[in-house]
Amino acid sequence: MSMQQEFDVLIIGSGAAGLSLALRLADTAKVAVLSKGNLTSGSTWLAQGGIAAVLDESDLIQDHVSDTLTAGAHLSHNDAVEFTVKNGKRSIEWLVNQGVPFTRDGPSYHLTKEGGHSHRRIIHAADATGRAVQETLVKRAQEHESIHLFEYCTAVDLITRRKLKHAHNRCLGAYVLDSSTGHVNVFQAKYVVLATGGASKAYLYTSNSDGSSGDGIAMAWRSGCRVANMEFNQFHPTCLYHPQAKSFLITEAVRGEGGKLLLPDGTPFMEQFDERAELAPRDIVARAIDHEMKRLGSDCLYLDISHKPQAFLLEHFPTIYERCLKLGIDISKAPIPVVPAAHYTCGGVMTNQQGHTDLNALYAIGETSFTGLHGANRLASNSLLECLVFAESAATDILARLDEKLEAVDIPDWDESQVTDSDEDVIISHNWDELRRFMWDYVGIVRTNKRLRRAKHRVDLLQQEITEYYSNYKISKDLLELRNLASVSDLIIRSAALRKESRGLHYTLDYPNQGPEARDTILTPINFEWPQ
Repeated sequence: MSMQQEFDVLIIGSGAAGLSLALRLADTAKVAVLSKGNLTSGSTWLAQGGIAAVLDESDLIQDHVSDTLTAGAHLSHNDAVEFTVKNGKRSIEWLVNQGVPFTRDGPSYHLTKEGGHSHRRIIHAADATGRAVQETLVKRAQEHESIHLFEYCTAVDLITRRKLKHAHNRCLGAYVLDSSTGHVNVFQAKYVVLATGGASKAYLYTSNSDGSSGDGIAMAWRSGCRVANMEFNQFHPTCLYHPQAKSFLITEAVRGEGGKLLLPDGTPFMEQFDERAELAPRDIVARAIDHEMKRLGSDCLYLDISHKPQAFLLEHFPTIYERCLKLGIDISKAPIPVVPAAHYTCGGVMTNQQGHTDLNALYAIGETSFTGLHGANRLASNSLLECLVFAESAATDILARLDEKLEAVDIPDWDESQVTDSDEDVIISHNWDELRRFMWDYVGIVRTNKRLRRAKHRVDLLQQEITEYYSNYKISKDLLELRNLASVSDLIIRSAALRKESRGLHYTLDYPNQGPEARDTILTPINFEWPQ
């Protein structure tokens, strides 16, 4: 049987953004947090490098702002960048107070440097910062009696007043599939927050967790929210290339500490592409690697940090050292085989600085959102920072609205009386593989108009098949993720086709130069209404 539950705040997503928000709300509000898998299955757990913030006396707020604007190809919004950077130190102090064990260097914290940064400002927990943050936040959330954690629960769709044929549209909650029972339950809440991460699973090769299927972006779009800059997909330059590695990330901090990118014959090449060499922003490094791989017909290139002492590598990169060693690669003696992989979604659901979307009572934070911070390319280690800063601002806004008097609405149970069990689940896996492959081939690091037209034709056919399947068979987590990935892939393709220039992460052979004016690509759904 389906169940109905009611909360003050429903947070869809259990990563750094979602759990930070939950902890900031829990002393006042009854909070539900949904996780598609277990509480550590998201992308936060995989984040290696660290969190960028102005923490050193020799560093300046304006320098971090300038570095972010430069990396973003001047498409970042100045107000969003300044807001994020100015609130960075306080967010780090909050994490320290939660108990995150950041790496120390004597009496102070060790700060590293990554591509695009003019100072050492990356605070980290060795090379497993995301894991340290996630473990700490999960522990704190489990300890709080007002935070209700639901694992293996996948949001199906948002519930709104308009969908229920009521005036004055507002988000009322979500239908949620409980994978352990197969039932779809109603989660009703005064406020709903999308913290579902990005959509890098739309690509064949990705550094992300399996759950990065763009769920929040797709649900918001279906509910009438605008999205922006979906064409900017960041490809991390260095994922471990090994059949058993499952896209294991080699953190940018390896290059920050002196790692050199090499061709198969051992020749360094980055200085031919950018004077900053290995410390150039990610879009430049990823394109350089992609160019050399295609030029040489190589399956991978190499990242060499073997000139550093073994003790240094064990102290700074213990996770990478151990993982590579298990696969037969001793990074203290040999270079690491690497390839680019889809890593971060720089666009998303349009929000303001409080996380408001176009739908009343619906918020979006973290990688799901478009705040204007990242522009055309995310500066390294600004992602976790954005999660923390906007979780705080959204919490402040929600707490100020908790006492609002709302009209009671009767929400019907999920109706699956007209659907049957599927005996053709192979269709889901086949469509999933087809989608990710043509997105990689046609909407990847280098694009053309012809490739984008091919991708649009294929995604249109795919969405027709998925819609028919969704309408006739009982839903599953795999079907929901496929449906959302197809929707978000369509948004990526449409956005890329609209940008008639090359800027940041969007590089097209048909328009190889950057245009004279920096403009966001904004897509508006047919059911969009201006917020009241």
